[in-house]
Amino acid sequence: MSNIAGKAYAMNVITPIRWYMTWINKVIFWVALKLPSTLRGLITLSLIHYARWVIIGRKQFPHLSKHQPKETLNYSYMLFFSNFNGSWAQYVDSFTFSIPSGLDLFWKWNIRYPRSVPLTPFHEYIQFNQIQTDHYYNAYPMAASNDIKSAKTLTTALLEFDAAHSNAPPDQFLKQYKALLRNLQHDMGTMQPLPIVSLADQAKGD
Repeated sequence: MSNIAGKAYAMNVITPIRWYMTWINKVIFWVALKLPSTLRGLITLSLIHYARWVIIGRKQFPHLSKHQPKETLNYSYMLFFSNFNGSWAQYVDSFTFSIPSGLDLFWKWNIRYPRSVPLTPFHEYIQFNQIQTDHYYNAYPMAASNDIKSAKTLTTALLEFDAAHSNAPPDQFLKQYKALLRNLQHDMGTMQPLPIVSLADQAKGD
């Protein structure tokens, strides 16, 4: 299935922006980089693996060969790409609910951007401009970002436990081991494919 590798979904959205307005977006991105608090609602979303916005100038698209015709573009473009867990709709809605004003700032100058609220026009805008990901590699396809974090927590805790209790008497070892398991219960989930949230969401991944 395009866009999807295990639990992860790859989104690529490229939207036109008037070339003489790109400097405004670059300033907005610079401010967001210098003041991470402006993206606090986004940063706290554990379902996100990665997200990035890039401005591509109308004269910056790759020219791979002297035989490739040069393009004369009327617009520059903003590329947004992200990897995340869960369904397409859950992710887009999470963005809207966590940083609605931020989305409007990032996309405000893009052609025909409808604003992030209400949801339906925003969904339609993202769908129209989304480019399918035909090849998507995921090193841990059955693991979400939280699964990876939990695995690191478990590894550290087990190594520390081994160093502290490997030579303990059996009764004491068992007592400490059970305490370890109780403390790590929330990090011991199973890794498996996500259930289909809806047929509409499944269709977006096809």
